[in-house]
Formats: sequence, structure tokens, C-alpha cells
Amino acid sequence: MLPRAGKEFLVRISFYWKPFFQGRYLLVTNTLSGGGMLALGDSLQQTRERRGDPDRVRDWRRTGRMFVVGCSMGPVLHYWYNWLDKFYVGRALNTVGKKVLVDQLIASPTLGMWYFVGMGVMEGHTLSKGWEEFKDKFWEFYKADWCVWPAAQMINFYFLSPKFRVLYVNTVTLGWDTYLSYLKHRDDGLSAEVVSGCSTKDVHQEATQTAGQTSPLDDNV
Repeated sequence: MLPRAGKEFLVRISFYWKPFFQGRYLLVTNTLSGGGMLALGDSLQQTRERRGDPDRVRDWRRTGRMFVVGCSMGPVLHYWYNWLDKFYVGRALNTVGKKVLVDQLIASPTLGMWYFVGMGVMEGHTLSKGWEEFKDKFWEFYKADWCVWPAAQMINFYFLSPKFRVLYVNTVTLGWDTYLSYLKHRDDGLSAEVVSGCSTKDVHQEATQTAGQTSPLDDNV
């Protein structure tokens, strides 16, 4: 049993946080939590990248872009779950299974496209280039999505109140957000690794071999 002072503290805390899960404030909570967790996931991914390459400089603009795109996803998830709960009412396993399936078939690909295209636009690319990147990485993204989200959404739809759905998704997906950052910026890391892996000695050897291979035309001359 909690002491009286502990109970009073919990009551006071609940007085302050409850408004963030009611009415219009719930939309703000869902929006900011989406941006905050995606930015945190990118920050963790950049920390991981810097361990492999200590000379790599942390890109705060990249983290800022992740925050903006994450915030833009918050309202989409907010209204999507509202519609899903109204269309499929109840917590029966059959109903929950339908919610998970519809979420996987509609919301997951849509949000994946939103992420890659949105990040592309934030980076100064065209919509078509962002769309091409999404198509190139779609199956890798979607297969990983099926490994993570059905189980997570079963818990979401079966146990949680609708007002906590987006916050739950934004919180438990820190690992997923880190993966999204890796998948989006993986090519940048590979390019840097390839450039750093080419030593002066290798370049000199290649140039020497090229110079030593003369063509028959050169010999005749």
C-alpha cells in the first residue's frame, strides 16, 4: 500500500497530465510525441554511426528534419486510430485481428511513403525522387514492419484505451524509429565508408599498374 503522501502526489500528477489526453490537447500530445521519438531515434542512430566513424560529425539538421516529419505523422495517426476504433468497435479477438490487418495493409505502407517522401522534400529533393527512394526500400521496410507491428498492435488494440494509442505507438517504437533513421540514411554512411577505405597507397598502386599496361599501339609507336 502506498503511504498517504504518495497517493496525494499521484493525484496531483494526474491532475496535470490528464488534460494532455483529452480533447484538442490529445492531438498536440500525439503530434509532439511523434516528432520527439523520431528525433530521439535518429539521435541514437547517429551515436551508433559515430562509434564506427569517430570523425563523423553529428548532423543536427538531420535530427530536426526527423522531428518535423514525425510531427507531421502525429495527426495522421491520431485521426486514423479514431476512425479505426469507430469502424471496428470492441475488444473481441476477431475485431482486434481485423484492426491489425487493416492497419498493416493501409496505414503501414502509407506512413512509410509519408516518411520517405517527406524526408526527401525536407532535404531539398523533388517528390519524384522521394517516391523513387520509397520504392527502392519498400520491401525491406515492409518486411521489417510485419515482424514488429502486428504483435505491438495486438497489445495496443486489446489492452489500451483509445486515447493512449498514438502515445503508445510513439513510445514503444524507439527501436523502430532508430531503424527508420538507419534505412533512410544508410547510403550516406556507405559512401563515407567507401571514400575513407580508399588509402593513398591503394590509389598509387592502381595508378602504377595502369601506367605499366601499355597498349600494342603504344609499343609500335
